Amino acid sequence: MILAAGRGERMRPLTDNLPKPLLPVAGKPLIEYHIERLAEAGIRKLVINHAWLGEKIEHALGDGRRWGSEIQYSPEANALETGGGIFQALPRFNGEPFLVINGDVWTDIDFASLCLSEGSDAHIVLVDNPAHHPQGDFGLIDGRVSDTLQPRHTYSGIGIYTAALFDGCSAGCFPLAPLLRQAIARQCLGGEYYAGEWLDIGTPGRLAGLDQRLRAAADRGLRR
Repeated sequence: MILAAGRGERMRPLTDNLPKPLLPVAGKPLIEYHIERLAEAGIRKLVINHAWLGEKIEHALGDGRRWGSEIQYSPEANALETGGGIFQALPRFNGEPFLVINGDVWTDIDFASLCLSEGSDAHIVLVDNPAHHPQGDFGLIDGRVSDTLQPRHTYSGIGIYTAALFDGCSAGCFPLAPLLRQAIARQCLGGEYYAGEWLDIGTPGRLAGLDQRLRAAADRGLRR
């Protein structure tokens, strides 16, 4: 599942007429990088939620066949936050564990390498703390996520979840973080640290920086 329902307030005015996942980076929408990498990893059945200007996402991506994928959409009349958006889409996963990725991050992680830890309701990927989030979110020890251990790392917005994580939830708008902390308390939240490329594309400046970097990398490739 790719989460694409956010309004993108920090990206305004770029998102006034275009949903954040469709903002262009080095010539193609940000969300396409996820779809391509997922297809390369053999993950071709996708669910994308949307709210703000969601019809533009459906029009741009279609049914996914151009990537050899199958895309289903989970529209939200009003954005349900991360927890509520995933909960609404749960029936589409037929009770199986599923991968979730924030639509506004960029990463070179190998999605095929991720797996659910034994005895876990979820397994999340942690990364180095970016400059805009120096305090981090969680600690990690022996493949288990902690809410108290130091050093703390930042939750990447990438994880594998099960329906069990959402036991007791009701339809509506709610965040994901409290569910992760409840899983920590049950010792049911697995995790791993990823040292590779990861960026939270949350501001126009970060978007422009990634665009510049990818264009420069492509230019260097052409010159070889």
